[in-house]
Amino acid sequence: LAAGAASLILAATGASPLAAAEAMVTNALGGSSAAIMLNSAAAYYISAVAVAFTFRLNLFNIGAEGQYRIAALCAAAVGAELTLPPIAGHAVVLLTAMAAGAIWAGIAAALKVIKGVNEVISTIALNFIAIGLISYLLVPGRLGAGGGGSNNLGTAPLPPSLRDPGFTTVAHGATLYWSSLLALAAGIAFYVLLERTVFGFDLRAIGRSPDAARFGGTSTARVTVITMLLSGATAGLAGMPALLGDAGGFSLSFPSGLGFIGIAVALIGRNRAAGMAFGALLFSFLDNSSNVLQLLDISNEVVRIMEGLIVLAVVIAYELSARWRARRERQQTPGLAAPPAVARPARGKAAT
Repeated sequence: LAAGAASLILAATGASPLAAAEAMVTNALGGSSAAIMLNSAAAYYISAVAVAFTFRLNLFNIGAEGQYRIAALCAAAVGAELTLPPIAGHAVVLLTAMAAGAIWAGIAAALKVIKGVNEVISTIALNFIAIGLISYLLVPGRLGAGGGGSNNLGTAPLPPSLRDPGFTTVAHGATLYWSSLLALAAGIAFYVLLERTVFGFDLRAIGRSPDAARFGGTSTARVTVITMLLSGATAGLAGMPALLGDAGGFSLSFPSGLGFIGIAVALIGRNRAAGMAFGALLFSFLDNSSNVLQLLDISNEVVRIMEGLIVLAVVIAYELSARWRARRERQQTPGLAAPPAVARPARGKAAT
């Protein structure tokens, strides 16, 4: 549906939808573009898993953006000071990122459990606080290494032992980073934790019916706090492929927007491990193929329109499928095919 609507928009502006689609697919299948697309998809997927933890609990962690950026800053600052062997150094950097993301998400969890503050409001507010805090810390004398002016503010670069050399080098020098395998680990952990553990059962039970889970003896406060901490820790890993790969440190030019893309990917994947993998690849394909449209004199903003249309189509599909499922259950359950008739009070002469 989104592709059809985008095609109509392209046709209305005088562009050829088929030419645009062919250019995007050809670009995506190229050697360097394929590696870049997979690296981006890994970051999108990790962010989506972080968001999906809370979505399955009927909570909305909108703060993944701030959580992964704070985590990347802390991991970069710690990594720049390490003199450990590669394996131990990578472990420290990853654990630092997870701890920073969990702590930042834990603030919203504490406000939710102790004071009943809506997590949407608190996580959005924490995003802005994270941006301000990062700007405050990225100056010489704090966590910033300085060097050349305000546009170059950032931490000291990671030592070569902590840089990700990649395990597959393809055409045009593009590298597929091993840190992208964090997405695979996050997906497996997400599936096992939610589908094969007691905690996952409690989480899904609360998400479907908080009152029933509470009457069953499940502590909603405990599950809420643990889920938010897991979400923040996972979000902290979203920036690691970029930090250990191309960036090599944290600066003002560090990739942004991963947290918000993760929300869209989680919606497309229906908060399921396999579905979110498809959504991450789809968004990565669109993002990394958008620049080629400019060669055809087509604005790459068409891709943004298509991404918005995809999310809108998914939300509508959710609602339609839920209504269809409810109607089917009523039809299959004896006595529930139609609501019972209700006697209405008489009016006029009949009432007299």
